[in-house]
Amino acid sequence: MSWVPDAAGSSYDLDNLPYGVFSVGDTPPRVGVRIGDFVMDAPAVAALGGDPGDGPDLATAWARPSLNFFLSLGAPTWRIAREWLVEVLGHEVHQERVEPLLVPVDDATMHLPFEVADYVDFYCSLQHATNVGRIFRPDAPALPPNWRHLPIGYHGRAGTVVVSGTTVTRPSGQRLPPGSSRGAPTPEFGPTRRLDIEAELGFVVGTPSPRGEPVPTSAFAEHVFGVTPLNDWSARDLQAWEYVPLGPFLAKSFATTVSAWVTPLAALSHARVPLPGQSPPPLPHLAVEEPAGFDIALEIVLNGEVVSRPPYASMYWSPAQMLAHLTSNGASLRTGDLYASGTISGDERDQRGSLLELSWGGREPFGSGRSFLEDGDTVTLRATAPGALGGRIALGEVTGTVLPSV
Repeated sequence: MSWVPDAAGSSYDLDNLPYGVFSVGDTPPRVGVRIGDFVMDAPAVAALGGDPGDGPDLATAWARPSLNFFLSLGAPTWRIAREWLVEVLGHEVHQERVEPLLVPVDDATMHLPFEVADYVDFYCSLQHATNVGRIFRPDAPALPPNWRHLPIGYHGRAGTVVVSGTTVTRPSGQRLPPGSSRGAPTPEFGPTRRLDIEAELGFVVGTPSPRGEPVPTSAFAEHVFGVTPLNDWSARDLQAWEYVPLGPFLAKSFATTVSAWVTPLAALSHARVPLPGQSPPPLPHLAVEEPAGFDIALEIVLNGEVVSRPPYASMYWSPAQMLAHLTSNGASLRTGDLYASGTISGDERDQRGSLLELSWGGREPFGSGRSFLEDGDTVTLRATAPGALGGRIALGEVTGTVLPSV
């Protein structure tokens, strides 16, 4: 049980301990660890002398303005650090020295927790892919023929990944005018009329891999440090015009929002569940040992109202399979790589992970007659998972507010 006030039994108890990067006033950004409603100043506490004796120099690793250096130290160091944090925050003998180095969360300014190296977005929900196929191709098979054989993905822009709380300006691009003929289209340029969100999970790579050496599914936990909820903002009308034949581009690259907190995989040990089933069986390089999925419950909150609760446990392709596929051609991993699950959707209407699906392409408004995002809308993604102490741990929120186009 943590000695930190009100931490015990909360969603940020000792079984969580997510990492972020924070500052207070004019102090330099450095690594912090969330415990209850506080941020522990990680390098300052490590410098007190409680750092593991012959282990890594955590004070130096955590004094950086991003998690990347710490992530690059690898899984053995991550495990040592977590054991040390549980010791420091779970035993009252440390309270007198550590308590002055706790900062209320509301007093901390949170920063992007890691420098994003490469960003890849996948398309791993069977329900989402089926819904999208039925919306856009009602007279054709909902799934492309390759969908059940590999996790489909595309490369995004790492430079437009932003931290929760960052505003999102409505993007402009080429789109078809309303009522225009697709047989002889003449596009126009202007702000998207169909701004959307996608509720996803992002996976943060710590340990790199050499180019030319694929990473097997069994090495997932040795390379991936942790998880963050992720909103992959999307301009659906721009996407519909530009995506043939090469896939998503400007309709996706203007903003992707992640949480200020990265939850270590070690905190999700009690959230592991089997995949819902894969048919046909994947090729050997994509085979996984069960349980390969995660029981993570998401909520989409639009202007304060919960409009959907997507279940990550329903995902067809696992994060280990995404990682293996990403590197199966010999592509290397870099510290700070981010790859995302794609939109998470369940079987029910109130489990759909995008407004495109919730409104069925704008034809079936949901809630109070809503379809796509309007200027001034605020979207928040929340996520929780079963924790080791019997309750539920919280993955950091992801929030963004839509600003008018410029």
